Amino acid sequence: MMKKWRVLLTSALVMTALTACSLTPQYHADSTAFGSVVQMAEINDAREIRDIYDRQLGELSPYQLGHYGLRMYRQTQDDYYKGAVWTDMARVASRLNAYAADIDSQADVERLGKVRLSHYGSGDSERDALRQKAGTGREEYLVLGAGLISSMARANEYGLAHIEDEKLREVLGWYDFSVYVSNPEMIRAWAAQLANQVYWLKQLGEDDLTKTFESAFRETYPDGEDAQLSTQQFNNKLYGMTHIILAASEYYRVSVSESDYAWIYTYYRDNIDTILARSKPDVVAEIGISFLLAGLDDDPVVERAQAYVREAISEQAGIVPSVSGSVDLAKGEHRNVLAIMLLDWQGANAVPMAGQKNGIVSSVPWGLVPKAKP
Repeated sequence: MMKKWRVLLTSALVMTALTACSLTPQYHADSTAFGSVVQMAEINDAREIRDIYDRQLGELSPYQLGHYGLRMYRQTQDDYYKGAVWTDMARVASRLNAYAADIDSQADVERLGKVRLSHYGSGDSERDALRQKAGTGREEYLVLGAGLISSMARANEYGLAHIEDEKLREVLGWYDFSVYVSNPEMIRAWAAQLANQVYWLKQLGEDDLTKTFESAFRETYPDGEDAQLSTQQFNNKLYGMTHIILAASEYYRVSVSESDYAWIYTYYRDNIDTILARSKPDVVAEIGISFLLAGLDDDPVVERAQAYVREAISEQAGIVPSVSGSVDLAKGEHRNVLAIMLLDWQGANAVPMAGQKNGIVSSVPWGLVPKAKP
């Protein structure tokens, strides 16, 4: 019923717009009017999803709440998300406090990594098998990548650092991260995560391994071999490519240049039909947002991505369900916050940060402090 309502609303708006065009042809073109109506419908869909989540933030875990709230604050600068942002800072502080207290040697890192690997399970049997195999003998990576680096990078985005930042950077220095990012087995298991991590390391002022990863990624996933990839591996490839751009943007904080990632944008344009046939809404939304981050709002790929995601919205639930049809709010937070941004893009915004007039990052959780100015 909800999807039918959206179709009827769009049709009514189209008729109104086209009538206006016939009355004032010197100012309007049919294509422009239709484009404006479709954009209005996209915005309505995005705001409906956002309203559903905003009314039920208590359904989200602290991680999901921070993930959602931070992205919505960057898009809207609405103080409604201040509590969610603080929750995210508290989560980051807690993790860094724990690492600073628990790690004094490489043996500590490996011990923590073995615990993480023993409890690992995503529900995707093919992905889990790849990660179990890649993580065995590299247990420290599970602490460094998804734990320490990601938490330090998030604090950095807020203009903050941990009070024991020097010690935590020393831990990073114990390992040669290029060993992980250049390994095909690791890339097949964690393409998106490795993309994030090489950009986070660069943004933290550590080693710049972005080109090392890009080269190894392209060797692991040659474009001419897509047909030989399983659905899981095809999507892992796409996730790796989207996360190169998302991480380069510091997660919607700064714009990117198309020319810096021309090979990715060319691939998307050349393969969009296959992508829409073999992928899923969260990946497609990330692809569309990648174009928006480069200022390519009018690219046909954006229009097709938006149409695909709108079509995926559940008529009954008003949100984008999983591929299995689940409309669980918490489990669907990632794909739905992406849908909101794709359909109602407000640009890249470097907020919130310590020292900004908005005051969002003012009273910070224990363990975090404003970064020293260079």
